[in-house]
Amino acid sequence: MSTPARPLEQTASAHDRVYRALRSRIMYGEIEPGQALTLRGIGKDYDVSMTPAREAVRRLVAEGALTLSASGRVATPELTNERIEELAALRALLEVELASRALPRAHMALIDRLQSINAGVAEMVSKRDPVGYIRANLEFHRTLYLRAQAPAMLAMAETVWLQLGPTMRSLYGRLRRSEPPHYHKLIIAALRAGDEPGLRLAVRSDVTQGLRMLTG
Repeated sequence: MSTPARPLEQTASAHDRVYRALRSRIMYGEIEPGQALTLRGIGKDYDVSMTPAREAVRRLVAEGALTLSASGRVATPELTNERIEELAALRALLEVELASRALPRAHMALIDRLQSINAGVAEMVSKRDPVGYIRANLEFHRTLYLRAQAPAMLAMAETVWLQLGPTMRSLYGRLRRSEPPHYHKLIIAALRAGDEPGLRLAVRSDVTQGLRMLTG
Protein backbone atom coordinates (compact mmCIF):
# COMPACT_ATOMS: atom_id res chain seq x y z
CA MET A 1 0.00 0.00 0.00
CA SER A 2 2.95 2.34 0.54
CA THR A 3 4.23 2.16 -3.05
CA PRO A 4 1.86 4.78 -4.58
CA ALA A 5 2.99 7.34 -2.00
CA ARG A 6 6.64 7.19 -3.01
CA PRO A 7 6.41 9.58 -6.00
CA LEU A 8 4.67 12.10 -3.73
CA GLU A 9 7.38 11.69 -1.13
CA GLN A 10 10.05 12.17 -3.79
CA THR A 11 8.29 15.30 -5.06
CA ALA A 12 8.03 16.70 -1.53
CA SER A 13 11.71 15.96 -0.92
CA ALA A 14 12.71 17.61 -4.20
CA HIS A 15 10.54 20.64 -3.45
CA ASP A 16 12.14 21.04 -0.01
CA ARG A 17 15.64 20.70 -1.44
CA VAL A 18 14.98 23.36 -4.09
CA TYR A 19 13.29 25.64 -1.56
CA ARG A 20 16.20 25.47 0.87
CA ALA A 21 18.83 25.95 -1.82
CA LEU A 22 17.04 28.93 -3.39
CA ARG A 23 16.30 30.41 0.02
CA SER A 24 19.97 30.26 0.92
CA ARG A 25 21.04 31.87 -2.36
CA ILE A 26 18.58 34.73 -1.90
CA MET A 27 19.39 35.31 1.79
CA TYR A 28 23.13 35.47 1.17
CA GLY A 29 22.88 37.85 -1.79
CA GLU A 30 23.84 35.43 -4.55
CA ILE A 31 20.95 36.78 -6.65
CA GLU A 32 20.79 40.47 -7.55
CA PRO A 33 17.70 42.64 -6.80
CA GLY A 34 15.13 42.48 -9.58
CA GLN A 35 16.66 39.39 -11.20
CA ALA A 36 14.05 37.32 -13.02
CA LEU A 37 13.78 33.57 -12.43
CA THR A 38 11.89 30.99 -14.46
CA LEU A 39 10.47 27.67 -13.36
CA ARG A 40 12.23 26.04 -16.28
CA GLY A 41 15.55 27.56 -15.25
CA ILE A 42 15.09 26.55 -11.61
CA GLY A 43 14.17 23.03 -12.67
CA LYS A 44 17.30 22.81 -14.81
CA ASP A 45 19.57 24.23 -12.08
CA TYR A 46 18.37 21.69 -9.50
CA ASP A 47 17.50 18.81 -11.83
CA VAL A 48 13.83 18.67 -10.86
CA SER A 49 10.50 18.82 -12.68
CA MET A 50 8.28 21.90 -12.83
CA THR A 51 6.16 20.83 -9.83
CA PRO A 52 8.91 21.02 -7.15
CA ALA A 53 10.20 24.24 -8.73
CA ARG A 54 6.70 25.77 -8.63
CA GLU A 55 6.14 24.74 -5.00
CA ALA A 56 9.50 26.17 -3.91
CA VAL A 57 8.74 29.46 -5.67
CA ARG A 58 5.28 29.58 -4.10
CA ARG A 59 6.77 29.29 -0.60
CA LEU A 60 9.41 31.94 -1.28
CA VAL A 61 6.81 34.34 -2.67
CA ALA A 62 4.78 33.84 0.53
CA GLU A 63 7.88 34.73 2.59
CA GLY A 64 8.55 37.88 0.57
CA ALA A 65 11.81 36.51 -0.83
CA LEU A 66 10.44 36.57 -4.38
CA THR A 67 7.79 38.65 -6.14
CA LEU A 68 5.18 37.31 -8.54
CA SER A 69 3.66 39.78 -11.01
CA ALA A 70 0.18 39.59 -12.53
CA SER A 71 1.81 38.35 -15.74
CA GLY A 72 3.49 35.50 -13.84
CA ARG A 73 7.00 36.99 -13.80
CA VAL A 74 9.03 35.78 -10.81
CA ALA A 75 11.90 37.95 -9.56
CA THR A 76 13.84 38.94 -6.48
CA PRO A 77 12.41 42.14 -4.97
CA GLU A 78 13.74 45.61 -5.73
CA LEU A 79 13.02 47.32 -2.42
CA THR A 80 11.81 50.91 -2.21
CA ASN A 81 13.30 53.30 0.34
CA GLU A 82 10.16 52.94 2.43
CA ARG A 83 10.43 49.16 2.40
CA ILE A 84 14.12 49.27 3.36
CA GLU A 85 13.29 51.61 6.26
CA GLU A 86 10.51 49.25 7.38
CA LEU A 87 12.78 46.19 7.31
CA ALA A 88 15.58 48.09 9.08
CA ALA A 89 13.11 49.01 11.83
CA LEU A 90 12.04 45.39 12.10
CA ARG A 91 15.67 44.28 12.41
CA ALA A 92 16.17 46.82 15.20
CA LEU A 93 13.10 45.61 17.11
CA LEU A 94 13.68 41.89 16.73
CA GLU A 95 17.45 41.67 16.92
CA VAL A 96 17.89 44.03 19.86
CA GLU A 97 15.38 41.92 21.79
CA LEU A 98 17.08 38.68 20.76
CA ALA A 99 20.48 39.99 21.84
CA SER A 100 19.07 41.17 25.15
CA ARG A 101 17.58 37.73 25.81
CA ALA A 102 20.84 36.06 24.83
CA LEU A 103 22.94 38.13 27.24
CA PRO A 104 22.20 36.15 30.44
CA ARG A 105 23.18 32.95 28.60
CA ALA A 106 26.34 34.38 27.01
CA HIS A 107 29.34 32.35 28.21
CA MET A 108 32.99 32.58 27.25
CA ALA A 109 32.66 29.82 24.67
CA LEU A 110 30.03 31.89 22.86
CA ILE A 111 32.19 35.01 22.97
CA ASP A 112 35.16 33.05 21.62
CA ARG A 113 32.96 31.64 18.85
CA LEU A 114 31.76 35.14 17.90
CA GLN A 115 35.34 36.39 17.75
CA SER A 116 36.23 33.47 15.48
CA ILE A 117 33.28 34.19 13.17
CA ASN A 118 34.21 37.87 13.10
CA ALA A 119 37.69 36.89 11.94
CA GLY A 120 35.93 35.10 9.08
CA VAL A 121 33.98 38.28 8.34
CA ALA A 122 37.29 40.16 8.14
CA GLU A 123 38.68 37.51 5.78
CA MET A 124 35.70 37.89 3.44
CA VAL A 125 36.18 41.67 3.48
CA SER A 126 39.86 41.30 2.55
CA LYS A 127 38.88 38.93 -0.28
CA ARG A 128 36.17 41.36 -1.45
CA ASP A 129 33.70 38.46 -1.41
CA PRO A 130 30.21 39.97 -0.90
CA VAL A 131 28.38 36.63 -0.66
CA GLY A 132 30.94 35.25 1.79
CA TYR A 133 30.70 38.48 3.76
CA ILE A 134 26.90 38.36 4.03
CA ARG A 135 27.01 34.67 4.97
CA ALA A 136 29.61 35.22 7.71
CA ASN A 137 27.87 38.37 8.96
CA LEU A 138 24.55 36.58 9.36
CA GLU A 139 26.28 33.63 11.00
CA PHE A 140 27.63 36.07 13.59
CA HIS A 141 24.14 37.34 14.37
CA ARG A 142 22.46 33.91 14.26
CA THR A 143 25.06 32.42 16.62
CA LEU A 144 24.36 35.13 19.19
CA TYR A 145 20.58 35.01 18.81
CA LEU A 146 20.38 31.23 19.21
CA ARG A 147 21.37 31.81 22.84
CA ALA A 148 18.14 33.77 23.32
CA GLN A 149 16.19 30.50 23.05
CA ALA A 150 13.38 32.36 21.27
CA PRO A 151 12.82 30.33 18.09
CA ALA A 152 9.70 32.16 16.89
CA MET A 153 11.45 35.53 17.16
CA LEU A 154 14.56 34.20 15.40
CA ALA A 155 12.41 32.78 12.59
CA MET A 156 10.89 36.23 12.10
CA ALA A 157 14.36 37.81 12.01
CA GLU A 158 15.47 35.27 9.39
CA THR A 159 12.45 36.14 7.24
CA VAL A 160 13.58 39.78 7.32
CA TRP A 161 17.11 38.72 6.35
CA LEU A 162 15.64 36.73 3.49
CA GLN A 163 13.71 39.71 2.15
CA LEU A 164 16.83 41.89 2.44
CA GLY A 165 19.34 39.43 0.92
CA PRO A 166 19.60 40.86 -2.62
CA THR A 167 19.54 44.42 -1.23
CA MET A 168 22.39 43.57 1.17
CA ARG A 169 24.44 42.58 -1.87
CA SER A 170 23.84 46.03 -3.35
CA LEU A 171 24.69 47.65 -0.01
CA TYR A 172 28.00 45.80 0.20
CA GLY A 173 29.01 47.21 -3.18
CA ARG A 174 28.16 50.73 -2.06
CA LEU A 175 29.96 50.52 1.28
CA ARG A 176 33.25 49.32 -0.27
CA ARG A 177 34.17 47.77 3.05
CA SER A 178 37.87 47.53 3.94
CA GLU A 179 37.38 46.14 7.46
CA PRO A 180 34.73 44.14 9.37
CA PRO A 181 31.80 45.99 10.97
CA HIS A 182 32.94 48.19 13.85
CA TYR A 183 29.82 47.35 15.84
CA HIS A 184 30.65 43.65 15.99
CA LYS A 185 33.56 44.50 18.29
CA LEU A 186 31.23 46.58 20.45
CA ILE A 187 28.73 43.70 20.60
CA ILE A 188 31.46 41.32 21.77
CA ALA A 189 32.75 43.85 24.32
CA ALA A 190 29.25 44.40 25.71
CA LEU A 191 28.68 40.65 26.02
CA ARG A 192 31.99 40.27 27.84
CA ALA A 193 31.09 43.10 30.24
CA GLY A 194 27.47 42.03 30.74
CA ASP A 195 26.47 45.51 29.55
CA GLU A 196 22.85 45.25 28.35
CA PRO A 197 22.38 48.94 27.37
CA GLY A 198 25.67 48.84 25.47
CA LEU A 199 24.70 45.60 23.77
CA ARG A 200 21.29 46.91 22.71
CA LEU A 201 22.84 50.09 21.27
CA ALA A 202 25.58 48.18 19.42
CA VAL A 203 23.13 45.72 17.85
CA ARG A 204 20.68 48.46 16.87
CA SER A 205 23.46 50.48 15.26
CA ASP A 206 24.91 47.47 13.47
CA VAL A 207 21.65 46.32 11.88
CA THR A 208 20.34 49.74 10.83
CA GLN A 209 23.18 52.10 9.92
CA GLY A 210 24.26 50.40 6.71
CA LEU A 211 20.72 49.95 5.46
CA ARG A 212 19.92 53.58 6.11
CA MET A 213 22.77 54.58 3.79
CA LEU A 214 20.71 53.11 0.96
CA THR A 215 17.81 55.46 1.66
CA GLY A 216 19.85 58.57 2.32
